Amino acid sequence: MSPHPVPLDFVFRSRSKEEKAPAVQAPVTDSNQPRDPQAPKGRPAPKRAMAQSQRRSVTNTPTTRKEAAKRQRDERRTQMAKQREAMASGDERYLPARDKGPVRKFARDFVDSRFCVAEFFLPLAVIILVLSIVQVPQLQNVALLAWLFVIVLIIVDSIATGFRLKKRLNERFPNENKKGAVAYGLMRTLQMRRLRLPKPQVKRGERP
Repeated sequence: MSPHPVPLDFVFRSRSKEEKAPAVQAPVTDSNQPRDPQAPKGRPAPKRAMAQSQRRSVTNTPTTRKEAAKRQRDERRTQMAKQREAMASGDERYLPARDKGPVRKFARDFVDSRFCVAEFFLPLAVIILVLSIVQVPQLQNVALLAWLFVIVLIIVDSIATGFRLKKRLNERFPNENKKGAVAYGLMRTLQMRRLRLPKPQVKRGERP
């Protein structure tokens, strides 16, 4: 017989406390949340937006050489369309490399703001060619003299335009790379104003 007997009320009291103790609830998980099949068990699944972006990137990746070539053609076609729009609007973001930059833009504006003899070269050449074809010696002599006069006038005007453009570029952009900008502007003078690309952004007589 035990020297220290345990009271019966203490035994019944401890059992009643154990029965009334709340059970520990397991953490509730969202069954609707998608789980990455490659993720190990017990790890949280990625978010829905991340999973969709991953699936989209896998879907957009070309699987064959034919699909890759088609995608390159589509991208090239889109880029060319943007360049055509930029040629009309003067958007610097999509212009070709030879037309980009503030120096080239200033050269274009300088040429477009003034009359240049060289821009009338094509229509004058057509008139002179027609006069030279006519079987009249006097008209042929006039056509030859007119041709020489136009050539000399274009050379003189181009030299003067080149000097003025170079001076203005040095004043406006003293620290910028201006290599090829004068030749770029003079080549633009050989085109008729309405046919120039990028389209003129200034009016005649307007100071750039």
